[in-house]
Amino acid sequence: MAAPRGHRGQTVDVTDVKTPRLRWRLASDETSRTLFPPDQLMERHVGVGEYRSMEFLHVNARRVINEVPAASKVPFRFTINAYRGCSHACVYCFARPTHEYLGLNLAEDFERRIVVKVNAVERLAAELRSPNWKGDHIAMGTNTDPYQKAEAKYHLTRGIIDVLGSHANPFSILTKSTLVLRDLDVLLRASERTEVRMAFSIGTLDREVWHLTEPGTPPPDKRIEAVRRLNEAGIPCSVLIAPVLPGLSDGDAQLTEVAQACAAAGATSVSPIALHLRSGVREHYLGWLSRRRPDLVALYRDRFRGRAYQGESEQRRICEVVDAAFARATGGARRPSEQGRREPARFTTGHEAALTDAPRHAASAIVATATRHEERDDAQVTQQRLF
Repeated sequence: MAAPRGHRGQTVDVTDVKTPRLRWRLASDETSRTLFPPDQLMERHVGVGEYRSMEFLHVNARRVINEVPAASKVPFRFTINAYRGCSHACVYCFARPTHEYLGLNLAEDFERRIVVKVNAVERLAAELRSPNWKGDHIAMGTNTDPYQKAEAKYHLTRGIIDVLGSHANPFSILTKSTLVLRDLDVLLRASERTEVRMAFSIGTLDREVWHLTEPGTPPPDKRIEAVRRLNEAGIPCSVLIAPVLPGLSDGDAQLTEVAQACAAAGATSVSPIALHLRSGVREHYLGWLSRRRPDLVALYRDRFRGRAYQGESEQRRICEVVDAAFARATGGARRPSEQGRREPARFTTGHEAALTDAPRHAASAIVATATRHEERDDAQVTQQRLF
């Protein structure tokens, strides 16, 4: 039997593959007793070629704009995540537990079984046309990376940018991927009609640490170059040095190197986030650490001591080192947070504002809380639709 065609004509193989135990029904399980029609069921597509070893789980989302509860205390109220799971495979990723809401595991499934909201572009267009939508800022990349490997296949983020631009709806994007440069044309078109800002996550310039902890991401020097190109093109781009890993990337010289490189690339601001380890991610990360860097286990036990966050003094040290290095490299240029707030209806980037409008040593808690709320809600919507 000929292999079916995947999204955008990609060949996929859906035979002889062990089916994961999921909280939704597969299309192949359809019976007359199924509560929903076939077009609402998930379709499994196993990648071939450059997508070999990956599985794409196609779902039709009931909505794509997620509202973040006010209790999360972030300055952005709305987010979009076209993908669930992330092929970047960052060992520390705080979004890993969101896969468990769907009955998948936070380890290999999170990295290789990617949920794709194939109707995201069409749903977004419909939601923006609603008279109830007020044109609020939308942040992308708050859970998993909108420019992960799947985006090269599905082009959902590009379509989302195009729709947001056509509706003059302000937005920001956080990414680790240089794939964003593919979409420079639509970003520039959107920026002619609304506020568009980027943020890159660059935790270290140390290639050994990068390869060890973020094996599916572009090299950090390539990300620095992407920051330069975006800013030179007229798309303001900031950098999050995130996360800063104890014993791996938290040395003064390492932090200074990243901050100076970002300043040289024209980054609009640089903000560090110290590693935090909430339940689920904590066990995954420490298990990985015991296998790959057992010499650091004692340091982590002392640094975290049964808590999710490092001590305030350590977080402040990291911020002070980065602030000083960035100030020296930019001639003392002040951060957006030191220049006064923008008017309430507008933000710099949702991610940057989350860091600059709050005590910076508490930023990781704020962003993590927003992610946890928005994706649990998203998962509940998916389950309600598919069960």
